[in-house]
Amino acid sequence: MAASPTLDWERELAGRGFAVVAGCDEVGRGSLAGPVSVGVVIIDAATAAELPGVKDSKLLRTTVRESLVPAIKDWAQASAVGHASAGEIDEFGLVAALRLAGTRALAQAAAVVRPDFVILDGNQDWLSEPEPDLFSVLADGPGRGGPEAQWRIQTRIKADMTCLSVAAASVLAKVERDGIMAGLAEKFPEFGWEANMGYGTAAHREAIGRLGATDHHRRSWRLT
Repeated sequence: MAASPTLDWERELAGRGFAVVAGCDEVGRGSLAGPVSVGVVIIDAATAAELPGVKDSKLLRTTVRESLVPAIKDWAQASAVGHASAGEIDEFGLVAALRLAGTRALAQAAAVVRPDFVILDGNQDWLSEPEPDLFSVLADGPGRGGPEAQWRIQTRIKADMTCLSVAAASVLAKVERDGIMAGLAEKFPEFGWEANMGYGTAAHREAIGRLGATDHHRRSWRLT
């Protein structure tokens, strides 16, 4: 059984002067339909207590995840979930859509309390704006900046399994995105989204081949 996430690294960051820490995690990256969603949980890393029962959302049953949401929101100084639609994924690409969803979540949470540091699950920093090339600098002029201009961002592999703030963010994102997919399933029952959450199961792909893609499918992806 995997060990439960702790606040060890968040407290280490507080000791280095980053008192207000945001955990950030995404869900829906590999789905064929629906949004990509990013959860953010901001805590005072110096004073926050451990939160029993919270783990990476993939390790929790649906009912357990849902029951944890009120406790996570009470525990956090601020929290939010941001989304980027299938249409935005098609238009901007997956990484840019992740950045868009994460920026939306951080803007909402940071309006309550501004983090000093953002822990990003994984090894890819999809949240920071890409470095501008010479042509974009000439076109846009100075002053261009993304979230990294406001707070420090660092990736951490398996942060959703080791850092409590990130695990909590993963739970919020998963529950909210699953709710969106369950709602869409009522309008498009043929695709089984209430069960597959938009992922590429054999039955889902068969339904796409038979009925065609909806506006909630990522049409730029290989769907069948």
